[in-house]
Amino acid sequence: MPIVDVHVHTAYTEQTPESFAAYMAAHISGDLDAFVKEFRRPERFLELMDNNGVDYACVLAEIVPVTSGIATNELVRDFCRASPRLIPVCSVNPYIHHEPARLLERLVREEGFRGLKLYPTYASFYPNDRRLYPVYAVAEELGIPVQVHTGSSVFRGSRLKYGDPLFLDDVAVDFPSLQILVTHGGRPFWYDHAQALCRLHPNVYVDIAGLPPRKLPEYFPDLPRLAHKFVFGSDWPGLPGTVADNIAAIRALPVSEEGKAAILGETAMRLFRIEPT
Repeated sequence: MPIVDVHVHTAYTEQTPESFAAYMAAHISGDLDAFVKEFRRPERFLELMDNNGVDYACVLAEIVPVTSGIATNELVRDFCRASPRLIPVCSVNPYIHHEPARLLERLVREEGFRGLKLYPTYASFYPNDRRLYPVYAVAEELGIPVQVHTGSSVFRGSRLKYGDPLFLDDVAVDFPSLQILVTHGGRPFWYDHAQALCRLHPNVYVDIAGLPPRKLPEYFPDLPRLAHKFVFGSDWPGLPGTVADNIAAIRALPVSEEGKAAILGETAMRLFRIEPT
């Protein structure tokens, strides 16, 4: 089974806040401009994937100028056109886009996007805000998964009150065929809420991006039984360690081989409708 990284950011963002740029410069321990120049080239990123044993990567658009900047849908679209191994995931912001549901439909039908990422804590909205219901309805109709940032963030301007996964209970109930990924698993306050939603709702999953894999059994005690509801994400370039390190740590978990295969790629292949190349 191929390995799928469902949570990759672009190295390059537009209108980058100074606080975010400072964080990234400290995190990569090098020249940020050189890093961005190197990895805004898709061929270089594909090399990185190969070196870390990743077969497919979902690349996320990001339209949150207050916190981490803007990686436009167009930027992600063009980046992912370099290879079928790069899966484009779009984003909408209810404060910026006048008709986000119509925009989502066009991005999926005409531009080939395979998923949607929402940033409630970055853009200050609750995931169950009724303004988003037309967006969820379109995503459900088109059969694309929705990744929703939950839990904390280190970026200045984030507001944690919007990050409780419990708000996604309304969405899971009202859109039972919509595949929802609880990104970051509600870290660090609401792991229990994320796990409970996975148990209760067939359409809810946890994207483990940004979480140390060796800690997953501590955060999610039901992981061995619910492994098919978890998907691997690295949160590159902001992850701790290398992508390969994280994959190795998942392989070492006290979970069945079938469960590890589900976490590392099997479930994501199904959710994002990835056909092996």
